[in-house]
Amino acid sequence: MREILGRRRRLRLRRKEGAARLDAALNCATVWQWPVLPGVGTAQSAAPYGEGAGLGCACPEPDCAVPGAHPFDPGLLAATTDERMVRWWWTNRPAAPVLLATGGRAPCAVSLPAVAGARALSALDALGMRLGPIVATPTRWSLLVAPYTLERLGELLYAKDWVPSSLRFHGEGGYLVLPPSRTGAGQVRWERPPAPLGKSAPAAAPWLPDVEAVLDALVEASTGAPGGGSRLAH
Repeated sequence: MREILGRRRRLRLRRKEGAARLDAALNCATVWQWPVLPGVGTAQSAAPYGEGAGLGCACPEPDCAVPGAHPFDPGLLAATTDERMVRWWWTNRPAAPVLLATGGRAPCAVSLPAVAGARALSALDALGMRLGPIVATPTRWSLLVAPYTLERLGELLYAKDWVPSSLRFHGEGGYLVLPPSRTGAGQVRWERPPAPLGKSAPAAAPWLPDVEAVLDALVEASTGAPGGGSRLAH
């Protein structure tokens, strides 16, 4: 009896989480006009697209570096803002992570290791830096920024004497996993949430800072950190 009740509770939880992912994907695609697509998800013995933290990736790569948190089928070019397609995807694959195709008219991001991210956030707050939404995973934090081109990013990086090697840039042709996804690394959440999701969300997409301002602030915070910036370098 306990086993039956446990299965029912898990089933209700899966349905609730699946509905939350569908709502988040629809909000991104139809309200904010951010192109999304389902991630590959994690592997389970009974299904090609399973769910649950700590599991391997459902892609064919045995040593996948980002288990569950990348495009596979469909590929990145399939990202869309079409409501019907989004509904079809997450109705058929409710456990799939929500991926944002970055660049173009969609947000880009700057990410850094999770421990360094928490410290950097405190430093940026102390500097009075206005930040947009921040995505947190167990391994990395990502600061969403306004769209930029690869050419502009190259110019910004070239102008710097030094940039923390732990920074990653999610621009044109890239992607970012969004809450409330669950990947092989664990739960994805908003450290700094955008506008509320759902029917009450405003029509306008969340405000995003310029990448130059965020990069300047991160470099300044890193330069002023003890150990010459080692806080942002792990």
